[in-house]
Amino acid sequence: MRLMASSPGRAVFFFVLSLVLLGNLCCCSCSKVYVVYMGKGLSGDSDRQQDIMRLHHQMLTAVHGGSLEKAQASHVYTYSSSFQGFAAKLNKEQAMKLAEMPGVVSVFPNTKRRLHTTHSWDFMGLSTNAEGEVPGLSTKNQENVIVGLIDTGIWPESPSFSDHGMPPVPKRWRGQCQRGEANSPSNFTCNRKIIGGRYYLNGYQTEEGDSSKYAIKFISPRDSSGHGSHTASIAAGRFVRNMNYEGLGTGGGRGGAPMARIAAYKTCWDSGCYDVDILAAFDDAIRDGVDIISVSLGPDYPQGDYFSDAISIGSFHATSNGILVVSSAGNAGRQGSATNLAPWMLTVAAGTTDRSFVSYIRLANGTFIMGESLSTYHMKTSVRTIPASEANAGYFTPYQSSFCLDSSLNRTKARGKILICRRTRGSSESRLSTSMVVKEAGAAGMILIDEMGDHVTSHFAVPGTAVGKEMGDKILSYIKCTRHASTMILPAKTIMGLQDGSRVAAFSSRGPSSLTPEILKPDVAAPGLNILAAWSPAKNNMHFNILSGTSMACPHVTGIAALIKSVYPSWSPSAIKSAIMTTATVLDKKRRTIATDPNGKTATPFDFGSGFMDPIKALNPGIIFDAQPEDYRKFLCAINHDNRSLHLITGDNGTCTHRAYSSATALNYPSITIPHLKKSYSVTRTMTNVGNPRSTYRAVVSAPRGINVTVIPEVLNFECIGVKKTFTVNFNFHVDVPPRGYVFGSLSWHGNGRDARLTMPLVAKA
Repeated sequence: MRLMASSPGRAVFFFVLSLVLLGNLCCCSCSKVYVVYMGKGLSGDSDRQQDIMRLHHQMLTAVHGGSLEKAQASHVYTYSSSFQGFAAKLNKEQAMKLAEMPGVVSVFPNTKRRLHTTHSWDFMGLSTNAEGEVPGLSTKNQENVIVGLIDTGIWPESPSFSDHGMPPVPKRWRGQCQRGEANSPSNFTCNRKIIGGRYYLNGYQTEEGDSSKYAIKFISPRDSSGHGSHTASIAAGRFVRNMNYEGLGTGGGRGGAPMARIAAYKTCWDSGCYDVDILAAFDDAIRDGVDIISVSLGPDYPQGDYFSDAISIGSFHATSNGILVVSSAGNAGRQGSATNLAPWMLTVAAGTTDRSFVSYIRLANGTFIMGESLSTYHMKTSVRTIPASEANAGYFTPYQSSFCLDSSLNRTKARGKILICRRTRGSSESRLSTSMVVKEAGAAGMILIDEMGDHVTSHFAVPGTAVGKEMGDKILSYIKCTRHASTMILPAKTIMGLQDGSRVAAFSSRGPSSLTPEILKPDVAAPGLNILAAWSPAKNNMHFNILSGTSMACPHVTGIAALIKSVYPSWSPSAIKSAIMTTATVLDKKRRTIATDPNGKTATPFDFGSGFMDPIKALNPGIIFDAQPEDYRKFLCAINHDNRSLHLITGDNGTCTHRAYSSATALNYPSITIPHLKKSYSVTRTMTNVGNPRSTYRAVVSAPRGINVTVIPEVLNFECIGVKKTFTVNFNFHVDVPPRGYVFGSLSWHGNGRDARLTMPLVAKA
């Protein structure tokens, strides 16, 4: 629940909020950690920082009955570099009092956030040379681009993070390297590649209590889970000649910007990442001097207000300081489930590549059925195979045992056999944990009928493979019709080209935005299925691993954003974002419209935003749609922020009077979404020439079904670089009965060069 600062327009809100708080079963004396967000604030020297700390203690003293001692004891963090606020342990009554104080924008509880590649770069057409050079462009400036990753830390000894041949650290860098405990496994050392490392424990320890002592392996930026090392190497890992997972996916691999610097901000521990730690990481990263921030984590959906969400708040101030924030859209896989929705962020959906990890099942009749697996066990002979429902144990029904739930299998019936287990969309157990249950029952292997159809490959604790429902039904039919049926599971292998690639992954969260439907989310898609990258050997003693999720898609875009920053160091965050979005493609390798898993339906902008990222084209977009902090201020006015909250958030004296957008649609975004189209509507956009000095662009419209779209003017002439041109897009119904639901189209601008083309999605709903 969020607590917003008081204002005349929020009286009803506080009345309702009071009723909710009074009716809550938890008493008002129960305490937990809250974030008190106070907007941009004023940065300054150490004396100024001390003044801010004293102010926060005074505010806390006021809600602790005048006790400075209690106020100081409740204090967790002070944020004072790029934005102002603090975190403290409070009860709900104290939180409400703080929310009503002058200078407070919002007060919200410390919520836990969840963590949402050899071949992928080659698949997208980016050469896998060690330096990440792109023909025709100089990306040597990578060494001056600093990528900050807010994640689980990093494993500095990984070959992906070698600093061999890298020049000295940029002099502008102001970050730290927190080494952790000396002469212990936690010890952490930076180098010329990993130039910064920080860790954040206060919020995690306060929320997790004594249990946190047993869950923390390294009290340092060192990665104990692998997730942070994986995402960092996708974004900016060095070239590794023989990257593989147990012999699978073998080849040379690197990150998108292999010569860029890395700064690791470890906010995520074994059970998750807390808001107060995430905000502290953003505050430090902005002050340290990073150029790009990558955040492969996010809130559960539906997401709360922009300024009661740590990632949205941190991203707003990062963007205001010229830092692009790239984030993952989430892994809920449902319409309207996308998170990280703020327009000042670049939000990434997950897609596939054309590489598969397959494990065939050989039936005793000689038939081969293809499954998906990362397990390389070698079975020597065929084994009796039965449905797990026939091995039910105790009080478990055959139906319950068919899912191979913990303790649901009879060891006598299961021993030495291959069990056929089921997994549906509602299943909460992982594929690996299910295989552990099968192993503990003494079975020789497992075939998992995975009705989710998400093609996420997994390692199994026994010889095992996963098949879809259709193939699973064929296997069950064979078992039913064959006495003492037996099968053999063959070891996994890598196959290229089995899939066409460029599908939207089944788990990838979809739009529309649940907060501001006028802003299309996600923004773009990138590979996120079965990605091979660096790992922490502290987890399962591996140096590389294969993972799936929008967590993996996000750093793919981060890497390209870093390359763009190296070529165009003066570009704003929105300019880099525009280059990536407007050059994306909606076609797969066979020039067909991209489809979605698991049903193969045609994808829409709610699935992939502007389309799948094209790294080469993104480096030479020709035209960009730029937006400055002033534009985001107007956006906040359009979504009903008042002057008071605007002053606090932005730190300036701007007002909403006479300069606010009439609608959030008016933000100069590289897509147009009209969620409440009536008879007609007009939208204006401004393009900036960053390509050929003298160029001409002509509008080409693919109108959404049932809607007439015109562009004025249809032709734009640019005389030199940096020139801005404005155009208007008019939407009108051309049918008596408007289409039901959302309809999709596009507006492309074709330039006078062969490859000069940019496209923006058009989305409308009657």
